[in-house]
Amino acid sequence: MSFTGKATYSAGATLPEIVEDVSDIIGIVSPYETPLLDHLGDPARPAISTIHEWLEDTLLPNRGQINDATYVNALTDTNFVVDDASIFRVGDQIQVEGSREVMLVTNVNTGTNTLTVIRGYGGTANEALADDQVLHILGNAALEGADRPASRFTNRTRQRNYTQIFTSSVEVSGSQQAVRLHALRDELDYQKQQRLRELVRDLENCVINGTAPAADQEGSTTVRRTMDGVIRRISTNIFEPGVGAIPPGEGVNEDLLTEEILNAALRIAWESSSGTIDTIVVNGFQKRRINSMLFPNRQYTSEDDRLREFVAVYESDFGVCRVVLSRSRLGVMPLAGRSFHYKPLSSAGDSEVGEIIGEYTLEMRNENAHAIIRALGTS
Repeated sequence: MSFTGKATYSAGATLPEIVEDVSDIIGIVSPYETPLLDHLGDPARPAISTIHEWLEDTLLPNRGQINDATYVNALTDTNFVVDDASIFRVGDQIQVEGSREVMLVTNVNTGTNTLTVIRGYGGTANEALADDQVLHILGNAALEGADRPASRFTNRTRQRNYTQIFTSSVEVSGSQQAVRLHALRDELDYQKQQRLRELVRDLENCVINGTAPAADQEGSTTVRRTMDGVIRRISTNIFEPGVGAIPPGEGVNEDLLTEEILNAALRIAWESSSGTIDTIVVNGFQKRRINSMLFPNRQYTSEDDRLREFVAVYESDFGVCRVVLSRSRLGVMPLAGRSFHYKPLSSAGDSEVGEIIGEYTLEMRNENAHAIIRALGTS
């Protein structure tokens, strides 16, 4: 016979007689991870002013560029114009990028930016010169017993960035603090944690994408002080698939990231900075593209029972890079005494009030040691 006794569902669809079953874990739907900040770690020291400055220096350049499209005979001409003749010296051995011919500089005219050279030096085969070719200075040969060459040096430059203030307020009523809550011991502490997560997330976004105002960067009563992020500070190495020395990618529009694009960008950044590149920052789609570079070369044995298809470290010819997934020469530092903290405020009523405050800036040394690949496909 069918059941006729008291059941859990007897009182109705809302089950009013039964104690609620509420999990003691609160799920946070919005992402708040900060992989780049985690990777960079704590700075060696804080900033001590709202304007943070650092000095940069470079070695004397060892590469130039031809700026001459007119030749009597591009294979044999011994005079040609360059962008800047001052970086060359008599006695330099020079070579066009990709060429086997070595030339010896015999005269430098800085007034007209003209070099006079011996073509096919040491029996190397002449190759035609062309406008915009890159010239590498292999090294200089001095004459035995010669006077010392003129002293050359570089001037250090001062770079700067400004601190940016991040704030979020917290307010909880007295009653809310007094009642017993599901999954929480203290509503005020929970609100502090949530707002702090949001501010750290915003800090990472600004470190990558932030932009300082065009004027009054020091801030004013009407101008909010904001920092320049990594992307904003890169000016030398900005690449696109199929443009210049960057090869085209895959896909219909030839804009999907490939290993050839990645390595070309790494090579150019390495050459321009003479530094090792150790971090690649990508979004989720580009992380999958980097993962796909590895998959076709995978080999498995009969004992393997786990499929791994991710790249955590990319070891290239130009450095071992950690691949950081993110929505060196970088430092994210707080203004002294202004790292994220909670400041209680006086309340005008029956509530607990406070504010989460932090003030940070980005120090990015040698922007030409960084690169960005733009216009990549995302589908």
